[in-house]
Amino acid sequence: MVDTPYFHVDVFAAGPLRGNGLAVFLDTDGWSAGAMQRITQEMRQFESIFLSGISPTGAAARVFTVEEELPFAGHPVLGAAAVLHRALAPNAPSHEWTLQLAHGPIAVRTERRDGHWLAEMNQGQAVYGAAVGMAELQPILERLSLTAEDLAPGLPARVVSTGLPYLIVPVRPEALARTSIQGHDLEERLATLGAKFVFVFDAANRELRTWDNLGRVEDVATGSAAGPAAAYLFAEGLADLGLPVELAQGRFAGRPSRIEVQRRSDGELLVRGAVWPVCRGSVELAIGELNR
Repeated sequence: MVDTPYFHVDVFAAGPLRGNGLAVFLDTDGWSAGAMQRITQEMRQFESIFLSGISPTGAAARVFTVEEELPFAGHPVLGAAAVLHRALAPNAPSHEWTLQLAHGPIAVRTERRDGHWLAEMNQGQAVYGAAVGMAELQPILERLSLTAEDLAPGLPARVVSTGLPYLIVPVRPEALARTSIQGHDLEERLATLGAKFVFVFDAANRELRTWDNLGRVEDVATGSAAGPAAAYLFAEGLADLGLPVELAQGRFAGRPSRIEVQRRSDGELLVRGAVWPVCRGSVELAIGELNR
């Protein structure tokens, strides 16, 4: 039997039981990808993160949704760093960490607050794709239950990435509530544009919505989308380069969340949010079960 600790935290939250829930597993050295996938499906969170090779300065990390492994994800990185702060440096007012993901190393800074942690990661500089024309965008709109009339006037759809490439679809405020994913081929459609996921963006009110590509689960706070969303606002002249951008998400899923993004003078994007503890426990399974 193994007795592996895990922590359930809420990320990008104003308090516990809000924001984006996350399961963080420590000491998963030797676990197979299959075991991590099955545990993630068991926990039924949007994503889980598994840490190995833990040291006083960081860990290797793997992120899974219920469907697949991701090379990078935002709220798991922040939540994992807060858990490391709690487990390894509980008395330190702040700490810096490096998490090694498939995408590459991610620098994270955590601060201990009253009952929770503030975590901030450096997502680097955004990579911008070309604007997507209406002929290419129309099939995506159909799968988002939208029409061309729902698009925000004067704003282009385009792919932006800070680790995961998102197709950003800017819409009128009233269209945000109507959107939902239909069909089963959205991921294939997005791939033709060089995107992995899509989010619908009310740029005027700085609110976004995104889902898994089958539309089964709406994400309530997407750190990997926050960098692209803020970069889009900066690129379109909709946000002051010197001021932080606050993004809203999760309202339609009943979990209102807040994400803050700051652009440094060198163009790198800092994504931050609060991490609140919810519960902790341990995995009690036979090693053979984990590695099947």
